[in-house]
Amino acid sequence: MKLICIGRNYVDHIDELNNERPDEPVVFIKPDSSVLPKEQDFYIPEFSDDVHYEVEVLVKIKKVGKHIAKEFAHKYYDEIGLGIDFTARDLQSKLKAKGLPWEKAKGFDGSAVIGNWVSKNRFKDVDHLSFSLSKNGEKVQDGNTALMLWKIDEIIAHVSTYFMLKKGDIIFTGTPAGVGKIAPNDYLVGTLEGEKLFEINVR
Repeated sequence: MKLICIGRNYVDHIDELNNERPDEPVVFIKPDSSVLPKEQDFYIPEFSDDVHYEVEVLVKIKKVGKHIAKEFAHKYYDEIGLGIDFTARDLQSKLKAKGLPWEKAKGFDGSAVIGNWVSKNRFKDVDHLSFSLSKNGEKVQDGNTALMLWKIDEIIAHVSTYFMLKKGDIIFTGTPAGVGKIAPNDYLVGTLEGEKLFEINVR
């Protein structure tokens, strides 16, 4: 299983981090060891003083595919989920300044929260899904997949040009504005179309 992540897929998030708007999806990989085990708290790593939450809609690939055309991409997933791409922002900024890869800031142990999965058939249109993240009872991120620069099927088509997709692979489709720092004892709750799909305690 691999975790394929899309960066800079919401204009408002690009703006809040003062990033350049990309001409094509920004793609990076998290290792399978980055998945936070179910029912486990998230522990802030000792190498960062500025870990940020980034809530994202997830897609689980159901069969092998390569060079998938956009019009056939919907045949490669049945389930939609919600998760968090935890990011060591201070470390990422240092690496970016030196032109180095982000893996240490994005792929550290426990940095990928994967919530419950929901059949995509429950939704009228996966390109119009509302989702949110609350921290300590206050909504801090509020997004909709309609605002993506690249929609789910476009992402699958693009990614499969470079990486063979396999059953069980998970795509993180990008985060909206509102990312922010976490602190010990924070309580995070993610909802998709009003349904809670994960809750995380920060230690």
